[in-house]
Amino acid sequence: MIDKKKIGERLAKLRGNRPQKEVADALGISPSAITMYETGRRMPIDEMKVKIANYYKRSVQFIFFND
Repeated sequence: MIDKKKIGERLAKLRGNRPQKEVADALGISPSAITMYETGRRMPIDEMKVKIANYYKRSVQFIFFND
């Protein structure tokens, strides 16, 4: 089972000090979507997972499926 909270924490850690708006603009989504991903309230669709992985220069596997 996917642990949304753990993935959210990983996304927040990857973002670091960058403003959510900066990341959201780069990904073409709203800052509130970033908030929902980082708090584990929402999981991105597969296409967005790829965009996020490319943005952070990590694999989809590393971000979304590693325990």
